[in-house]
Amino acid sequence: MKKLFPLATALLLAASACTSDQTTKVKTNPYPVVEPGEQAPIADPGQNNFGGTHTTDTTGLAARIAARRAEMDKIRTVHFNDLSMSDPYIYADEATKTYYLTSSGGRQWRSKDLVMWEGPYNVINIEGLWLERAGFAAAAEIHKIGDYYYYAGTWSDHSDLIEQVARRYNVPHNQTYLLRSKSPEGPFESFAIEPGYDYEPHNWDCIDGTLYEENGKKYMVFVHEWTQIIDGTMDYIELSDDLSYTVSEKPVTMFRASENPAVVEMNVNGEATFGLKMPGWVTDGPQMFRTETGRLGMLWSSWGKGRYIQCVCYSESGTIAGPWIQEPEPFLANNSGHGMIFKTFDGKLIYSVHHSEGKGPRKPQFWSVDLSGDKLVLGNRIEIK
Repeated sequence: MKKLFPLATALLLAASACTSDQTTKVKTNPYPVVEPGEQAPIADPGQNNFGGTHTTDTTGLAARIAARRAEMDKIRTVHFNDLSMSDPYIYADEATKTYYLTSSGGRQWRSKDLVMWEGPYNVINIEGLWLERAGFAAAAEIHKIGDYYYYAGTWSDHSDLIEQVARRYNVPHNQTYLLRSKSPEGPFESFAIEPGYDYEPHNWDCIDGTLYEENGKKYMVFVHEWTQIIDGTMDYIELSDDLSYTVSEKPVTMFRASENPAVVEMNVNGEATFGLKMPGWVTDGPQMFRTETGRLGMLWSSWGKGRYIQCVCYSESGTIAGPWIQEPEPFLANNSGHGMIFKTFDGKLIYSVHHSEGKGPRKPQFWSVDLSGDKLVLGNRIEIK
């Protein structure tokens, strides 16, 4: 009997087949081999589902993916309203007066006015790293610290399993990895203490890492995936001053997804993931911010009433150590989330988020926000014309 695979996994395997000549340069994995096993029940026909469905037919899939990517990667100029992507992140570079937009997919778009965008540019170099096998960078971000620009992206290698959770999930090697460049336009290249270094624990399923500085120390805040541990957590690690390695003995857990009353358990919410009915509570997409009164907060996303939702929490101590107290109501719901805040060159604060209308694609949106008080306040949707 043929085995059933999530489409997302099939896409990754097919993409790996297209670049097998490159992956031979990647070092052999030194960790024990984990064999795949039985996963969670398959989603019901027509059920809400994130991340693709199951398929048994991969005939010609690699060629179709390659052709579609070649078409999508053609450099062009498009209106903001014509962009489709998950997890939009904008870095506003004062030096060049250019907005740099990254997202899941890892490509970069550039704009001078937030209206017309040129791209998508490939700005990363991961040749010779295990990341090549994954290819696809999820939840990409650009940060400037000191003299360098840092690219944080999550890579998922489904050919390298770290754990098999019985009747749940074959857990892949998922890590947020850092690349560095002297320019926001790249090329961003590895600078880690060793090539392919695991910043987070190797046997943890980790995604969506973001960078944060506090009292002269540098941190990565990241997600420990619910797919592995059922009740997803938000965690942080301290990084070396040059960001090339982790100095923490172990990650610190900030909170669990279920601590927020707006977060709904996935099966109860009717949501499948990768074509599977996995129970659990989701943490996604952390982004740190401070109000003008100095209060430390975090935007993060999950699933609840209205599907994807944006949550907010605040640190009682005013530091990354917390404790972190959840706002009981979603900051934004209606199948929207994975948000971040940036400041325009004329000083306006904009909240960037993705939104999906019905069964349609995820598309970026802009909203006005206010940080003048003790809380982040959502304003109006900004229509880009």
